[in-house]
Amino acid sequence: MANTPQAKKRARQNEKRFAINKARRSRIRTYLRKVEEAIASGDQDAAKAALAAAQPELMRGVTKGVFHKNTASRKMSRLASRVKSLG
Repeated sequence: MANTPQAKKRARQNEKRFAINKARRSRIRTYLRKVEEAIASGDQDAAKAALAAAQPELMRGVTKGVFHKNTASRKMSRLASRVKSLG
């Protein structure tokens, strides 16, 4: 347990940041799940729309430090290729 005032403050900040990052990660996963569901249904138009909505969320996660840039790029690339193959 933190003893010094500085360590106590850092612990509080870490908890707050953890909650924010967790919410952001959950939000991004929801967008990705919507793309997966659209792909599974076979509807290319819905999949394209879901992918277009997911891309800025995923990249925002990169700028906020939730995901690594290459991880987000890999996810987008793989989803885009799967959406493209529907047609």
